[in-house]
This record gives sequence, structure tokens and C-alpha cells, in this order.
Amino acid sequence: MTTIEFFHDAVCGWCYLLSPRLRNIAAKYPVKVVHRTFVLQRNRREMIERFGSLSQAKKEILQHWAQCQRYAEQPELINIERMQEAKFEYPSGYLAALYAKALEQLRGQQAHWDFFDAVQRAHLYEAQNISDAQVLNQIAKAQGVSHLDLIATLYSPEVKQAIINDKFRAANFGIQTIPSLVINGKNVISQTLSQEQLEQLICTQIANQKEEEEI
Repeated sequence: MTTIEFFHDAVCGWCYLLSPRLRNIAAKYPVKVVHRTFVLQRNRREMIERFGSLSQAKKEILQHWAQCQRYAEQPELINIERMQEAKFEYPSGYLAALYAKALEQLRGQQAHWDFFDAVQRAHLYEAQNISDAQVLNQIAKAQGVSHLDLIATLYSPEVKQAIINDKFRAANFGIQTIPSLVINGKNVISQTLSQEQLEQLICTQIANQKEEEEI
């Protein structure tokens, strides 16, 4: 079994491209995907520190979205115009990361993945405000999660610590950008691989593991 750690942020357009490609790999090969949060900016202050202003943040990030469209299998699922028209400030992915970790504690890695993908679609296609708890509550509800269980877990110290632990793990691997993948706790890939590149990577990894087992 090959383990792939997937470091991501719900606001990351390149992560939006990579996640369905990883799903294809997980469906085809003996692969386990472990989700790691990597929040780029946690709040308004960090957004302003990074971009200079919230309006500039939105402008630059939507330029990234345009780049993502050019490499997307379904470019129509990145709705730049709708987000340009949205009245809310460009959101941070921190609250979504808390929710994802809470669902992970309640239901495991698959629940984290399903929620993450749903939040990304809400953000990049539907132009919803994913820093709004009501939006995230609706996404969790659609996945059949008990609201009482979710809230009880969401504000637990274990969830916040899980995000901190992921950040420390990323630092230990020297990860500074996302999406990043860590293969079997060793090899770090900090780029958005195409489906073909992922296939080649995993096939090589599986072949190498087989050779090691036969020695």
C-alpha cells in the first residue's frame, strides 16, 4: 500500500484540480490518501499582510484561478466571473480546515476528503463564502453529519491541535507551497501533477516497493 499525504487549503485553485485526479488514482491503485491541512492565511490580518489589501488579494487570487482554468479538465467549474461579482471579502480557508478536521475525527479520512471537495466546489464554482459558518454547516448537513456532534467536535482543543500538527509536519518536510504530496513519508512533490504524471509516479512507486519486498 502506497500512502500519499495531500497538503491543501480549501481556497487553493490548484488543489481543486489535483483532488479529483487523486481520487482517480485511489480508485485504480492500492493507495491510501491522508489529508493534511495547510492554511495559507488564517484571517483578514494575514491576508492583508500577504497581499497589501483584501481587494488586492481577491484580484491576485482570481488571476491564479485563470491559470488554473487553463489546466483544468473541466474549466467551466472555475467560475471567475461569479466570484468577481461576490460582495463578501475573499475568504480564508481556516474555518473550513477546522470543519474538515472535525469531520475527520468524527468519520475518518474519507469524510474529510468529501467535505473538502464540497467546500472547494462551493468556493470556486458556486462563489459561496466559505468563511461563513452557515455555509459550512449546510455542506456538512448535506453529508449527513449531526450538527450537535459537529459543533461539539469543532471547538475541541484536539481539532485546533490537529491543524497545528499538520503545519508542523509540513515544516518538517520543508513544504512551503500547496498542493504538496508526500509519498510514503519520504518523497515530497510540491506541484500540481497532471493525471498522467500521477499515474507514472504511482506506478513507479508500486514497482519499487515490489522490488524491495522481493529482495
